[in-house]
Amino acid sequence: MRIKRGTKARQRRNKVLKLAKGFRGGRSKLFRTAADSVDKALMYAYRDRKQKKREFRRLWIARINAGARMNGLSYSKFIHGLKLANIDLDRKVLAELAVSDPAAFSVIAERASQQL
Repeated sequence: MRIKRGTKARQRRNKVLKLAKGFRGGRSKLFRTAADSVDKALMYAYRDRKQKKREFRRLWIARINAGARMNGLSYSKFIHGLKLANIDLDRKVLAELAVSDPAAFSVIAERASQQL
């Protein structure tokens, strides 16, 4: 008996074209170019989910460093002082404090510098 697979092929193409919605030109209209673009986009998405974590950590460290230097400490001495003072705040919270509440950050920096 002959098996026709038109429905499955159409479903597969529609799935790819749906993922390519919003791409420019033939990348959203033509199956072959859309399939390549979708594959590459999914690869970038997977990679960048990992890189986003690195980039945010770098941003937080830069903000903490700026706040620490305003209080007369380098970043590494500030973090070392926090460890010695048993202050368990992560870098995300410290960066938010450095930006939005410099007074509270300077209190923490003072506690860290006393432990050095």
